[in-house]
Amino acid sequence: MATASTPSPASSIRDLGIRDLAPESVLVLGGGRAILLQLANPAVGHGVARHSDFAARPTSRLSGTLSYVYAVTCGTPIDRAAAVRRVSLAHRPVHGTQSLAAPAYNAFDPQLQLWVAATLYESATRVHELVYGPLPAADAESVYRDYGVLGTALQVPPGLWPADRAAFAAYWSRATSRLATDETTRSVARQLLHPTTGPVWLRLAMPLARLVTTGLLQPAERALFELPWSPARQRRYNAVIGVVRLVYPRLPARLRQAPMRHYLRAGRALAAEERAAAEPDGTARP
Repeated sequence: MATASTPSPASSIRDLGIRDLAPESVLVLGGGRAILLQLANPAVGHGVARHSDFAARPTSRLSGTLSYVYAVTCGTPIDRAAAVRRVSLAHRPVHGTQSLAAPAYNAFDPQLQLWVAATLYESATRVHELVYGPLPAADAESVYRDYGVLGTALQVPPGLWPADRAAFAAYWSRATSRLATDETTRSVARQLLHPTTGPVWLRLAMPLARLVTTGLLQPAERALFELPWSPARQRRYNAVIGVVRLVYPRLPARLRQAPMRHYLRAGRALAAEERAAAEPDGTARP
C-alpha cells in the first residue's frame, strides 16, 4: 500500500487511484460516520427511515454499501454492472412526497446520490489519513477524481461531481451547513448505534464502533444526533486510533484486503443465483 510515509515504486510512475485505497479494510472504520452524515441530510434520512429496517437488520445498510463500493471500485465490469443493477432495483420503491413531518425524497435524485457518495469519499479518506498520514497532493487529487465513480455509476452526472478537491471542499462546507435531524432520523441513528438484534459479535463490537464513529464526527455533527462526548472518551478514541495506526499498516496485504475479496465473492455468487433464477430452465448461462 502506497502512502505518504510508505511510497511504492509505482507511485513514481503513476498517481495513486481508488484501486490503491478502496481495498483497505481499515476504511470500514469510517462507515458508521458516513451513514450518520447521510441520515443528517433530511431527504436521505427520511428515505432511510421509511424504507430501511435497522432494527431487524442492523448490518444491512453497511453490508450493502460495502458490496457496492468494492464491486464498483475493485471489481470487474461484470461485477460493477451487477452491483449497479442491484442498487437501482433496491432504489426503485424509495420515494416519497413532502409532508408536514418529512421532505420529499427520491433515491434516484442525483443531488442525494451525490451527498451519499461524498460522505463515502470524505469518511474513507479521513480514516486513511489518520492511519497513514496525508497523501501527496497529486495522489490525493487522483484518488478524489476516481471516487466520483461511486455516484456516476448510478444517476450522478459526471459534471455534478465537484471538479477537484478545492471544489469539493466548498461543496462539503455548503452541504454540511444544511444538515439537520429530527426525532425520526435520530431514532434511526440510535438503532444503528445500539442494535438489539443481529449476531453476538456485532453487539460485542458496538461499544468500540460507537466510540470510533462518534470520535470521527465533528462536534456539531455529534450534536445533531445528541451523541455524548467527553475528555475521557477523546482519550480512549485517541488510544484506539494510535493502536490502529501502529498495527494495521504492518499487516500483510492479503489480510488487510480480505473483506474486499469476501464481498466480491458474495456479489458474484448472488449474481449467479440471479442469472439462474432468470433462466426459464433454471440453468445459469456461463
